[in-house]
Amino acid sequence: MKLKYNLSEDRIRQLKMERDEKLYYAIPYDIGENGRWIDDGMCVVTSENVAAFEGDRLVEKLPIKMCCRTRAEAAVGAGMLVTEYGALENKDEKTSEQRDAAHTVTEKLIVRYSAKHRTRFAYIARGINILSGGRTEEVVSKEYESVCEICGRIIPGTKECPYCNKKGGFWHDFLGMLAPYKKSVGGIVCLMIMAAVVTLLNPEIQKHLVDDVLTKTNGDIKKALWCIAGMFMLGGGIVVINVLKSYYCTVLGARIAADKRDTLFKVIQGLPLTYINDRRPGELMNRVVNDTRVIKDFMSNTFCNLFTVSFIFVWDVIFMVMLNPKLALFSFISVPLAVWGTLTFRESIHRRFHLQGKKDDDISSNLQDVLSGIRVVKTYGKEQKERQRFNRFADEYCRVAFRNERFWAIFNPTLRFIMGFGIFLVVLLGGMDVLNERMSAGELLQFVTYTTLLYQYLEWMTGMPRDLTRLVASMERINDVLIQEPFIGEEEKPDRHEIKGDIEFRHATFGYKSYQPVLEDINLKVKQGEMIGIVGPSGAGKSTLINLLMRLYEIDDGEIFVDDIPIRNIESRHYHEQLGVVLQETFLFTGTILSNIRFAKPDATYEEVINAAKLANAHDFISAMPDGYNTYVGEKGSTLSGGERQRIAIARAILKNPRMLILDEATSSLDTESEFLIQQALERLIKGKTTFAIAHRLSTLKNADRLLVIDGHRIAEIGSHEELMEKRGIYYGLVKAQMG
Repeated sequence: MKLKYNLSEDRIRQLKMERDEKLYYAIPYDIGENGRWIDDGMCVVTSENVAAFEGDRLVEKLPIKMCCRTRAEAAVGAGMLVTEYGALENKDEKTSEQRDAAHTVTEKLIVRYSAKHRTRFAYIARGINILSGGRTEEVVSKEYESVCEICGRIIPGTKECPYCNKKGGFWHDFLGMLAPYKKSVGGIVCLMIMAAVVTLLNPEIQKHLVDDVLTKTNGDIKKALWCIAGMFMLGGGIVVINVLKSYYCTVLGARIAADKRDTLFKVIQGLPLTYINDRRPGELMNRVVNDTRVIKDFMSNTFCNLFTVSFIFVWDVIFMVMLNPKLALFSFISVPLAVWGTLTFRESIHRRFHLQGKKDDDISSNLQDVLSGIRVVKTYGKEQKERQRFNRFADEYCRVAFRNERFWAIFNPTLRFIMGFGIFLVVLLGGMDVLNERMSAGELLQFVTYTTLLYQYLEWMTGMPRDLTRLVASMERINDVLIQEPFIGEEEKPDRHEIKGDIEFRHATFGYKSYQPVLEDINLKVKQGEMIGIVGPSGAGKSTLINLLMRLYEIDDGEIFVDDIPIRNIESRHYHEQLGVVLQETFLFTGTILSNIRFAKPDATYEEVINAAKLANAHDFISAMPDGYNTYVGEKGSTLSGGERQRIAIARAILKNPRMLILDEATSSLDTESEFLIQQALERLIKGKTTFAIAHRLSTLKNADRLLVIDGHRIAEIGSHEELMEKRGIYYGLVKAQMG
């Protein structure tokens, strides 16, 4: 997202920038001082000042060192850039808490803007806070623009506007999709051309059979046999060629679809969680399964005839003009009408089938949700309601599909009738020419055959937009996933670093939405082998902190260091292999208990698995099951209790023998006895390992070296249990509340 627009010379002159003053940001806003819409507002941030222009008039200029804390406040349909502004009484204070205490501040409005600028101003507020805090790094937005500056269209989640970048288009993407299969495509094209040549030769032999044999009183039987033999050979040849062509096109389509599915699955796994969470599971499933199937069907049913039809169509027209220009002219009368009808309704066809695909997504997503939550549905007795809801989605899809099929049932026969009129004219006028001896019967048969071929393939071409539209819609949906940038931005040669356990957060700021920060200016140093307990009210950002540590999200500002190495410089796969994680929401894969424990270490021996299960207090209940470790757990572990699933997840983490542990309510689903045993197992496991543990039950964190209290999106308190109890702050209140 662009954060530095061009400034006019007049605006630069009014800023009166010093020699060493640097321009950081310049972005537009659209609500003026009087609350009315304006077209030419500009907010400018330099290393020394924050300024606002309305047109070429400077309406505000504030020294950036006097902006204590700046924020982008969201309102209904609009937003405001607001700063806590005042004189700094003690310039030596460096921390945010000291700076806040040292300011005599008043709240000051800098600019107002509509909702479309909200994200951009969230970055600007963060940039101003960095500069006012004495740092010099520049905020860079990795988000895409939502509206094209040139044409004003909504940009569909891509870096550039597909209408204005003049790169690509459907045929560019289609040919790019075929590029890795050049040899196969080349062989298929040769078969297509052979099929076209054989098809065009047949009418020529038919003409000689009629003129040289059938219309003569003493026709040459030998010549007739040669003609019939030639027609038979051509007929057999076209069958063989079409079989080979269809076979190789089907194989090619299956290969392309399989490769696309593999690529899509790989890309989806590397995408940001924000992208995946913003889309329904059924929608992504359809892109991997149904949209790739559309590509396979197009290659098998449409592409296999594409060059054949095009080649025959061109040469058919040439032969018809050479044989009889007058009849050719009359036969072409209906062609413009057919082409006009096809082009006129092309956009309508695209919209219709795009909507049909969306309705299909709705059905798949609803079905996925209901099947995943079937226990909840049955528990609340909502089977009838969910059935009605599913039927509503199915009825909407049926209504759209029926409307599309009805349209096609009218559109296609109408085009056929228009094209059939041309054949009627050819037979009528050509028959009169034969009777008047201006052409032979064989030539008329040849011309009628060519005309029939022309309209037969023209009809095929008019039907192709339906298949082509489905392909275009599917490729757009697939490319929407493929063009997304992977979440983790690594160096070209990332470091395969072996984790020791020193962790540092430096001015880390993050929000799932850039304009709604969940964590702000987090500064924390953790030594190797230290256990950090994380506490705080729900929604404060505890899980977000460990999500950043697990590198599931990338911070918006600041840096995270692992053993003094920036986390982005460490190879992500190798980094994750060294983490042991037990999350609050335990997830087990469909399969056996053995396969779920081995998920962390696929090559683990049976003895290692049993030992990990014993340490996690899971061996006894697993052994009591009829199939033991080969017990099938069902989807998401539905056949196990919550505590059993939790212990299997802990065994999975223990088996990995990680270098760093992350525990998010690891004992939340356990009874008191199991919790005691698990705590003993975890104490043995965490020895010598850096550990981050979240718990609402504060008694489980009594052995933590330090406790981190997060409140108001920041670190509110930090220290040991005894230190925080003596402080009588937020942590003290939480402990007293639980004891009470």
